[in-house]
Amino acid sequence: MAKLTIIGAPTEDGTYRRGCIMGPAALRTAGLIDAFAALGHEIVADTDLSPDAIAIDDGPLRPAHDVGAVAGWVRAIRRAVAEALSRGETPVLLGGDHSIAAGSLAGVMDVAPHTHVVWLDAHPDFHTLATTESGNLHGIPVAIAAGLEGSRLVYGAPHVPLVPRHVTMIGIRSVDRAERALLQEHGVHVHDMRDVDEHGVGWLIRGAIARAQEAGAPIHVSLDVDFLDPDLAPAVGTTVPGGATVREAHLAMELLHESGRVRSLDLVELNPFLDERGRTATLMVDLAASLFGRTIMDRPTPSW
Repeated sequence: MAKLTIIGAPTEDGTYRRGCIMGPAALRTAGLIDAFAALGHEIVADTDLSPDAIAIDDGPLRPAHDVGAVAGWVRAIRRAVAEALSRGETPVLLGGDHSIAAGSLAGVMDVAPHTHVVWLDAHPDFHTLATTESGNLHGIPVAIAAGLEGSRLVYGAPHVPLVPRHVTMIGIRSVDRAERALLQEHGVHVHDMRDVDEHGVGWLIRGAIARAQEAGAPIHVSLDVDFLDPDLAPAVGTTVPGGATVREAHLAMELLHESGRVRSLDLVELNPFLDERGRTATLMVDLAASLFGRTIMDRPTPSW
């Protein structure tokens, strides 16, 4: 069983749409902590962070906005995730918009720089501060964690860059032109929904696990609500039609659990203001439970 540290990051500074500041509370209300406890995991801590106070002038960075606010969250999250991992705990980051993953990814790299990442999202989030068209910083975390332009400003200090070739993105279906060029240049494994349709999510997840296993690496999972089809999970401000089904998402979680390599998790972009009687929050809790061992039938898996 795992020792879990729950880290809430109630922020919406990285997006234009209000509401995901309530995400961590909604996940807890939907039974996340109880689900983990029922699986036998120990909840070492369950707290919400406060951001560092960082002042950065957005003027020269436009259209990027709220850069200082996002940097404050990223730096606080980086410390919290690294500290949990250093104690042998499994950090579970509750968002909040996806900009916070720049903090979790940096924290993971601080402790285990060989970690592989499974990025489940409709978007690759591989913009830099220079390429973002919307200015919303939930579109930059992977590129920033990889050390691309703007990373020093966001982190305020040197960091161990994420290796782009160690990142597998699944469910992608909205990519800007600048992002596409950067993804190809840096060798990220990108699987759009056509890949899911042609090969199946199981084959793609097994490929990511195989690459991590060959490297002897742990896995960080970043799960965005918009990985899922919006007809199933409406509580997200960046809906893109044609996402993963419930069964596909559960299969991904179950296979990742069975790998025995998952050491950290992001649950992000839940906007309860857009939900329907909590069904998206409940689905996200169910998926997290699958990632941490809930099954219909018992299957032998590696011990935690």
